[in-house]
Amino acid sequence: MIPYLWVGALAAAVTAVASVVVLWVSRKYQLAPEVRERDMHQNPTPRLGGVAMYIGLLAGMLGVVWFGGNDFAVVLQNTSQLWALLIAVTIIVVVGVIDDLIDLDWMLKLGAQLVAAGLLAWQGVQILSLPLGNTLIVASPYINMVLTVFLMVTVMNAMNFIDGLDGLVVGVSLIANLTFFVYTMLLARDLGSAESVSFASLIAALLVGVCVGFLPFNWHRAKMFMGDAGALMIGLLMATSTIMVTGQLNPASLSTDVVIASWIPIILPFAVLALPLADLLLAVVRRLRAGKSPFSADRHHLHHKLIDLGHSHTQAAMIFHLWTLVISLACLLTFTLEGYTIPILVLVIGCGLCLVVTLVPASRAKTLLRLHS
Repeated sequence: MIPYLWVGALAAAVTAVASVVVLWVSRKYQLAPEVRERDMHQNPTPRLGGVAMYIGLLAGMLGVVWFGGNDFAVVLQNTSQLWALLIAVTIIVVVGVIDDLIDLDWMLKLGAQLVAAGLLAWQGVQILSLPLGNTLIVASPYINMVLTVFLMVTVMNAMNFIDGLDGLVVGVSLIANLTFFVYTMLLARDLGSAESVSFASLIAALLVGVCVGFLPFNWHRAKMFMGDAGALMIGLLMATSTIMVTGQLNPASLSTDVVIASWIPIILPFAVLALPLADLLLAVVRRLRAGKSPFSADRHHLHHKLIDLGHSHTQAAMIFHLWTLVISLACLLTFTLEGYTIPILVLVIGCGLCLVVTLVPASRAKTLLRLHS
C-alpha cells in the first residue's frame, strides 16, 4: 500500500501547486467566463481547475514510470495501456479546456469522448467477460468494444452532469475512489499482483491525490471550478479502473461463499456512481421528452432540486457525499464480510438517515407556510 500512498501524495502536492498557478493565470488574463442562467454561483469564476488536476495526474504517472521500480513492475509491464490512458486523458482535457473557454458544440465533445474511449478499448482496456456465479459470459470482440466505449462515455457524462455545486464532484470522486482503492487492495490480497487490479489501484490512488489537492480551491465558495476538463477526466479515469477490474477479472477466483460477491466488481463501481448515473438518466429522459438534445444544458439536475428544497450549496453537496458514502460502504461490506445482514442494515439505516437529511428543509418550508397562512 505504501507505494500507492506516495504516488497519491505526489499527485496531491503537484495539483495544489498547479492550482495556485492556474488560478493566478486565470485571474491575470481574465479567463473566467460570464455567469450563465443555470449556474449556481453569482460571480465569474475560472473553470480551468481541470488543467491543474491534469498536471497533478501527469506528475503521479511520471513518478511511477521514473521511480516506480519494483513497486509498480506489474503495471509497467504493459506500457501501451499506460500510454493509451495518458493520450486519452489528454484528448479529453484539451477538448474540455476549449469548451470551458468558448463553449463547444456538444457533438464535438461527444466525438472526442468516443475517440478517447475507443483508443483505450483498442489498447485492451475493455470488458472481456461478465460474471454469473461461477460462469463467465463472453461476448464477441465487437460487442465488447461497443459496450466498453458506451460505459466510458456514460460515466464521463454522469460526472460532468453533476458538476454544478462547489466541491460536489471532488467530494463524490474522493469517496468513490477511496472506496474503490480499498476494494482493489483487498482483491490484491486474495489474488496477488494481478495486472488489472494493480492498474485499477494506481488510478484510484492518483484520483484520490488529485481530488485532495484540488479540494481546497473548489470548496464553497469556490475559487476555481474543475470545468468540463476536470469532470470528464475524472469520469474517464473512474470508468477505466472499473473496466480493468470488472471486465478482466474472474470473480469465480475469489474466496467467497455468497453468489452476490461475484457481482461486486460490477455492483461497487456503479454503486459509488449511483447518484451521478441517476442524474444522467433523468436528464436524458427529461430532455428527450421536451424534444431537446440529451446534451443540452438546463437547471433541473438533482443538485438544483436540493437547492430548491431549501438546502444551502454546502448542504446540497454534503447530501450527495453522504448518499455516496452509505451506498459505497454497504457494497464494500458485502464483499469484506461475505454476507448480507450487516450490509443491509447499513444500507437501510444509512438511506433512512439520508432521506431525513434530504427532506427536512422541505418539511420546514411547509411548516412555515402553514404558520404564515
